[in-house]
Amino acid sequence: MLLEGLSREQLQRMLSAGEEVLECYRVLEKVEANVVGEIIKGQGTFYEWDHYPEGDVYDNETHAQYYYHAHRAEAGEHGHFHTFVRHEGIPEHIVPIENTGDTEWPTGDDVICHIVAISMDKRGYPTHLFTTNRWVTGENWYRGEDVEALIDRFDIDHAFPSWPANRWLTAMVALFRPQIVDLLRRRDSRIEQWREEHPDVDVFEDRELEITSISGISVNQQIKQIKHALGSA
Repeated sequence: MLLEGLSREQLQRMLSAGEEVLECYRVLEKVEANVVGEIIKGQGTFYEWDHYPEGDVYDNETHAQYYYHAHRAEAGEHGHFHTFVRHEGIPEHIVPIENTGDTEWPTGDDVICHIVAISMDKRGYPTHLFTTNRWVTGENWYRGEDVEALIDRFDIDHAFPSWPANRWLTAMVALFRPQIVDLLRRRDSRIEQWREEHPDVDVFEDRELEITSISGISVNQQIKQIKHALGSA
């Protein structure tokens, strides 16, 4: 169980995040809205691959960023969120691995680290968390343990394009922190395995490897397990 070994303080922080997720649902459902609808409203025709909202969402204080898009209908999802921390939000001692391939990676202020992606169903609710290969988001590649150190820095603390949607996404990353850590570790293992099996290919640019780890999620089940863990602590 991924919650084993977590301190009471960590569990309480996750529970608070879960309660915020439910509160965001409550205020949205009162007006028959959902998180995805908040992101794509007023954006015109919804096209696969386009980023929503246009220009992405960026917090100038925390340097967290996200966008929503769709291109995995065959996986049964409506679309997914990609979450990031940009260069100014990354401590100096955390650096990406060296790029030894031929494809250019972002440099300077464009350096960016992908945290996790969140799959959404057609009703606008989350179904999975997953990680991706480098080429998918055009990110810099950070070791899993370094990305883990950046998870808590993902915080969108403003109201564009939607206050409840931003608070929901921030809280989701906090609520499922143990799952994200596990996915990052599995991501790194998958990359190393792929590199060994395909020694003549730049693993980070191999279009045959897109999803590096994935896990189904349930907000209600996560909250239930956290409460059980707190009761047992």
